[in-house]
Amino acid sequence: MKSIKNKRETYLQSVLKQGYSRRDFMKFATYMAAYMGLETSVVGQVARQLENTPRIPVIWEHYQECTCCSESFIRSDHPIVSDIILDKISLDYTLTLMAASGHQAEAAKHATMEKYHGEYILCVEGSVPLGDDGNYCCIAGRTAIDHLKEAAEGAAVIIAWGSCASNGCVQAAYPNPTEAVPIHKIIKNKPIVRVPGCPPIGEVMAGVIVHYVTFGTLPELDRLNRPKAFYAKRIHDSCYRRPYYDAGLFAESFDDENAKKGYCLYKVGCRGPMTYNSCGTIKWNNGVSFPIQSGHGCIGCSEDNFWDNGPFYERISSLNGFGIEASADQVGKATAAALGVGVTAHAIAANVAKRNELKNSIAEGTRNEKQVRED
Repeated sequence: MKSIKNKRETYLQSVLKQGYSRRDFMKFATYMAAYMGLETSVVGQVARQLENTPRIPVIWEHYQECTCCSESFIRSDHPIVSDIILDKISLDYTLTLMAASGHQAEAAKHATMEKYHGEYILCVEGSVPLGDDGNYCCIAGRTAIDHLKEAAEGAAVIIAWGSCASNGCVQAAYPNPTEAVPIHKIIKNKPIVRVPGCPPIGEVMAGVIVHYVTFGTLPELDRLNRPKAFYAKRIHDSCYRRPYYDAGLFAESFDDENAKKGYCLYKVGCRGPMTYNSCGTIKWNNGVSFPIQSGHGCIGCSEDNFWDNGPFYERISSLNGFGIEASADQVGKATAAALGVGVTAHAIAANVAKRNELKNSIAEGTRNEKQVRED
């Protein structure tokens, strides 16, 4: 990143220029460190890097997608996160938000690719069609696959935003008429982090970029190249309805009494037990809610092939690898049986303890009475 130094504002300078205080900046650094799962002792390092690092140029490509990833990013919780796409990460090219268009937009992108070759971040939103020689998606008279290969060649890292770029999403669903593929199926020689979701959470997106700015590397990834800080746990594991699942209390339909009571939505199709994401912890709209909290089951949008994994509103009858979760019908029975065994065991133990206590009391009384007679 040497050539970037002294040529662009640092992140702190840009934040202060936008009217934020240093206090706001420190809150932002703390906020992002927490979301990335870092210890509090690392907050200072995050702040120092943002204070001293010149803003890294970013090229943001749009292919077959609906722009929901960009929409999610600019509506993040913290105000500085909300601004980050517009200014803080030095966005040099994005068809959705930049003022320029046509030849001017393409010229700006190529200028960045040449000037900061090997240094810029390439963000990709959308899948790439291979059918009909790529002609299902063309920009400025060229196919998406041509644009991707050109932009990837000089990128330091690539971030695949959303399920379209990460796993193909609805465009790649059967029968996949455009032969849509995710980014990692095309680019093989660059580090790629996949940030799936339809869309991904804005704070998750910001966290990936801030981690790269702070440490100069991508965050720790799982076997699917997703950042572990955000995709290490199933939604099922952090869902506030999990106790109802464990107790065998399920909504049978979206309008029954059980649904009104907030019971588990697994039987009406919720994919929480097989979906890895941070929806239940970070949530959406300033941490207000997430789909399950709003009464709709998880559709598993951050998992590969989620469009082809069966109807969204039918229970998955078998979940291999999840033990007792393979049959939700048995959960309540097992729980009730365990509860009955527990109550019986407790009653027996209590009776035994009471009997022993009575015996000890009688024995103690007998000893005292004998001691009195002897005295």
